[in-house]
Amino acid sequence: MIEVEALTKQYGRTVAVDGLSFTVEPGRVTGFLGPNGAGKSTTMRMMLALDRPTSGRVLIDGRPYATFAEPLRRVGAVLEARSVHGGRRCRDHLLWLARTNRIPVSRVDEVLDQVGLADVAGRRVKGFSLGMHQRLGLAAALLGDPPVLLLDEPVNGLDPEGIVWLRNLVRRLAAEGRTVFVSSHLMSEMAQTAEHLVVIGRGRLLADTTVARFIAANSTSYVRIATPDPARLREVLAAQGVAVSDTEDGALAAHGVDPARVGELAAAHGVVVHEIGRRSASLEEAFVRMTGDPAGQTPSGPGRSEGGEFGR
Repeated sequence: MIEVEALTKQYGRTVAVDGLSFTVEPGRVTGFLGPNGAGKSTTMRMMLALDRPTSGRVLIDGRPYATFAEPLRRVGAVLEARSVHGGRRCRDHLLWLARTNRIPVSRVDEVLDQVGLADVAGRRVKGFSLGMHQRLGLAAALLGDPPVLLLDEPVNGLDPEGIVWLRNLVRRLAAEGRTVFVSSHLMSEMAQTAEHLVVIGRGRLLADTTVARFIAANSTSYVRIATPDPARLREVLAAQGVAVSDTEDGALAAHGVDPARVGELAAAHGVVVHEIGRRSASLEEAFVRMTGDPAGQTPSGPGRSEGGEFGR
């Protein structure tokens, strides 16, 4: 597993990561969320000893990453898609990595085929698209067949088919018992991929919980009703003790009631209804509610690092 213990990183007077502690367990995909500037990339760089913490530490299977003699056999990582020298050929880049970590050469061709780059193995990397760079980074991460994977924004540049492929890949890797830690800004994708979430804001822990519990605690479901007579329907529902609010598209949102009951009340009072349907809570809604604003300057709600249900 990965253990992050009281991790802090300061750049002068700026605190990028502030006393962050959490554990990433094997056998599931753990999503790493936070607004831009929250400290996600800095945290992942410290996990890989690319940045030195001001204080605190990160242990991978009980050891700092820098102590691994052959790190690709222990941890696979994708941090920067275009970090490979453009003059290198695709296969040669992986071959170099394999030889420096005592990985069999046969493994190079296996991962090239696994990520869909076998046909371009002899091409120089400088001609690759962003999506191809991402696939090459994933090939490098998988090269040593590691038990731990750290992926920072791995879907950037991938087409829809590639995103589905990656989603299935990381879930399969987690099902094999590996520790999979994935950072992403795509809420809809994270909702379909991760089982557990670690959410940070301004370098502090906001939540450490399952996806389902995070959504339930930080968003609400409601019944959406489209009607040509919203004032009348609002009056009918209010008389039955149903709380009603307006949606952004001009429909009504009824809370604490099921769609069938709304339909029955509308029919009984002769109110024309064009559409009734339940709207489920979303990860995106929950994320915005917890982090406050896109810049993460006003984190609020349950699970704040100062305490709350999910604080750890």
